[in-house]
Amino acid sequence: MSGNGNGGREFSADLLVAGGGIAGTTAAIEAAEVGKQTILIEKNPCLGGRVLQMSKYFPKLCPPSCGLEINFRRIKQNSNVRIFTLGEVKEVSGEKGNYEVKVALKPRYVTGKCTSCNLCADECPVSRKDEFNYGMKETKAVYLPNPMAYPMKYVIDMDVCEGESCGKCVAVCPYDAIDLKMQAEIITVKVKSIIWATGWKPYDAKKLDNLGFGDYPNVITNVMMERLAAEDGPTEGKIKRPSDSGGIQSIAFVQCAGSRDENHLPYCSTVCCAASLKQVSYVREQFPYAEIHVFYIDIRTPGRLEDIYMKIQEDEKVFFHRGKVAKVEEVENNNLIVTAEDTLSGTLTKQKADLVVLAVGLVPNSKNGNLPVDLPKDEFGFLLPGGRDGMFGVGTAVRPMEVSTVNQDATGAVLKSIQVR
Repeated sequence: MSGNGNGGREFSADLLVAGGGIAGTTAAIEAAEVGKQTILIEKNPCLGGRVLQMSKYFPKLCPPSCGLEINFRRIKQNSNVRIFTLGEVKEVSGEKGNYEVKVALKPRYVTGKCTSCNLCADECPVSRKDEFNYGMKETKAVYLPNPMAYPMKYVIDMDVCEGESCGKCVAVCPYDAIDLKMQAEIITVKVKSIIWATGWKPYDAKKLDNLGFGDYPNVITNVMMERLAAEDGPTEGKIKRPSDSGGIQSIAFVQCAGSRDENHLPYCSTVCCAASLKQVSYVREQFPYAEIHVFYIDIRTPGRLEDIYMKIQEDEKVFFHRGKVAKVEEVENNNLIVTAEDTLSGTLTKQKADLVVLAVGLVPNSKNGNLPVDLPKDEFGFLLPGGRDGMFGVGTAVRPMEVSTVNQDATGAVLKSIQVR
């Protein structure tokens, strides 16, 4: 590390990884363990990405703490990895083997002295919507991003914090770990190659105006369902109707909510069917007698994911309806009616449900010019897998895929990146 002429810090490494989810952390540690100096940039306050927001992931159906904890431990034990959270790549110049990258670092307002004692949050008078739980819970303005956060440090949301005019968190902290005057910073990183592990976001279900999301409280998305089922989620793992915290007697899963639709996402997001079937198992564990209705165009569960489908089919109270859902309507007591065409019988069906879960698709974060460099993309905004000039896309930045495939893809990209001279 050194200073540069503009007063900012300057770093050199073999590889920069942009994105600290499962793809980015896997790429960073695989490179580091073969002796390559690696810099990992993550825009959020902690590592983990979307996987950290899951209750379980397939095919093993284990919690995210399983795989991510291993990655975090490997990173902690390897001095070849340097991590910058709250960072975003703003500019890339130079050429293959000699890139100069400008990274903007937002202030955390909490220093390395933080012990995660929670005294600051207990004292904080201001609340905010918790994006980790998709707004289904609140945190204080000073908060720990999640129970498994790495780094395990609090962060302050200055969009809602009252700053020095309040200062209660500063006064109560026994470790002098809060610095409300902390400034943003631009650092310069010189590297030979770059891996873009920029991940995905769920499709905006509010654009599906016929399905009631945002209008009816008991219409949720598949990513919200993962948080409801997670033990560290807003309901401590108990699946409840948002409107009244009631239980489930009948639930509908609406597949391809926006996917395979020329007006929204023209492509198949690959993992949505298996994800919904996994969530069927969540419901069945908590509600042994609930009716579960799955509305689908085609069930696509390639490879080992087919085992999940075969198992769910044995459940006599799981009903599969082949047909596109036309609309979701609310009736008395916030209950719902799902209207769909049954393409096997050619009839229109109506099904009552206490809760409707929309399987929204995956949208790459690389879409719409969201990267500071012009990388080749397909017509949907996913990065082309071949890369360009020592820069490589990995994981769901390249195409929708499940976790084990992401890890394989990240490792393959590292094999290419470490050969760049």
